[in-house]
Amino acid sequence: MPINVNDPEYVKAEKDYFEAGTLEERLIALRKMISHAPKHKGGENLRQQLTTRRKKLEEQINKVKKAGKSSKIGIRKGDMQAIIIGFTNVGKSSLLSILTNTKPLIANYPFTTKESIIGMMDYLEMQIQLVENPALESEYYDKSLVNTTDTILILVDNIEQIKQIQEKLGKSNAKQIIIFNKIDKLNEQEQRKISATLQSKKYNFILISTKTKQNIEELKEKIFKSFDSIRIFTKEPGKEKSPKPVIIKPNSTVGDIAEKILKGFSKKIKQTKIWGPSSKFAGQSVGLKHKLKDLDVVEFRTN
Repeated sequence: MPINVNDPEYVKAEKDYFEAGTLEERLIALRKMISHAPKHKGGENLRQQLTTRRKKLEEQINKVKKAGKSSKIGIRKGDMQAIIIGFTNVGKSSLLSILTNTKPLIANYPFTTKESIIGMMDYLEMQIQLVENPALESEYYDKSLVNTTDTILILVDNIEQIKQIQEKLGKSNAKQIIIFNKIDKLNEQEQRKISATLQSKKYNFILISTKTKQNIEELKEKIFKSFDSIRIFTKEPGKEKSPKPVIIKPNSTVGDIAEKILKGFSKKIKQTKIWGPSSKFAGQSVGLKHKLKDLDVVEFRTN
């Protein structure tokens, strides 16, 4: 049965785990997760999973040390991921910092960012993974990221940059959002002209300022809406729903979410109740093939 972990220290440690830049940092966060995991009987499975994960991570660190390799972690794609790209000094690091509270190095000289930086954006009880890719014209730019991500955030401070960036991107199935930054330097007439130009080209776009934080909340909403996903909450019998939803694709079933929580879990389920948009009434009993809708709440019983 999935466990609702409301301990803020556990939630923070989990966030640190996914944002860790090295295996050692990830291990520290994982140990904190274990220390703050629920101690009651219902938390046994979670504690066991975390302990197994810790042992594997410790073994991985030992192998890396013996081989004399770097313990730097490659970017593991989250359920919802967006890549921030653009030329140098357009405000990529500032945008990542505002959206995620990550603290990348920010400076006025070119090519400050020399490696991809990960941050987690909190939005509507969810965490969205944002990755800042080094400047397009730098030797550190990672072409592979744009081929696997869900959404590409194209950050510019003049319209001419858009075509240049899209030519560099080549073919990508990712959705694109054009983010025009530094509008604090423009008057209203100039902003209207830019909006009209972008609209005429049928871009999905937004005008922002990382300096004044204008339209940042609207940007968060636009980023979320770019993902083809729905949010499903779980709950234990007699308790409140989980604080954080599980992210799955539209038209997913009760069985799909059970398997996402834990492989093989759907076979252990004796009864499922749901509340929300897909239910005919609150607490409706449904089967594993029942299709879920955004913001449904699912309760599993295994005995």
